[in-house]
Amino acid sequence: MIKRPEEIELMAQSGQLLASVFGHLDQLSLIGMSTMQVNDLVDNFIVNELKARPASKGQYGYAFALNSSPNTVVCHGVPAATDVLKSGDIVNFDITLEKNGYLADSSKTYLVGEVSAQAKRLVQVTYEALWKGIKAVRPGARLGDVGHAIETHAKNNGYSVVREYCGHGIGREMHEAPQVLHWGKPKTGLVLQEGMVFTIEPMINQGKRDVETQDDGWTVLTCDGKLSAQFEHTVAVTRTGVRVLTLRPDEKMFNCGAPRTT
Repeated sequence: MIKRPEEIELMAQSGQLLASVFGHLDQLSLIGMSTMQVNDLVDNFIVNELKARPASKGQYGYAFALNSSPNTVVCHGVPAATDVLKSGDIVNFDITLEKNGYLADSSKTYLVGEVSAQAKRLVQVTYEALWKGIKAVRPGARLGDVGHAIETHAKNNGYSVVREYCGHGIGREMHEAPQVLHWGKPKTGLVLQEGMVFTIEPMINQGKRDVETQDDGWTVLTCDGKLSAQFEHTVAVTRTGVRVLTLRPDEKMFNCGAPRTT
């Protein structure tokens, strides 16, 4: 569970490569692109430009380099040539990258074209909730503090937090201990220690928190047909606080700016 400093540096290298993948996506006009086209572009960029491995591909039998989760898809959406993005959509791309034996995991929800004010607000609050959770990370804090910060912000804005899926430890394996819940009570749960590395990845629903999995065994939808958004970072607990290993160039630490519109 505890990573050595040299391991965290290797994970940070993977994290910055992954950040560059999102920087590459930021340059695209997603309107009219299929989610399979995005997947193929990401796969090619990771393998041929970054000389790294798209770690989702082949994990648990999954065949693709990313999860693509538009609109009412909460998580684990499967890219498809028939799934064409249009103006007004929101879509989360969740990508895991491995370099030199160590992984980094991150996701970002994009606004495609002209998006409704309601959708923009959901995406913005979800991004803020992620950073509320990140700011709660420090040695001596507890995982319940992280979950409580996220859930409080979501509920204060009229949204719900999905409970079936959570963040996780990460390192040489995609899923390690501990589980990182996005809800909780302050001063409860595992005590955080310097050297722990895990993801924080809240899924926030516009309506009720209930979800259902489609017959493909992957795609998770909101039960009420309302929108869902997600953001994710891989973080390390430091001696004095937290380091975001997947921090993107367009982000500033603890600065919840508006997500980019494509």
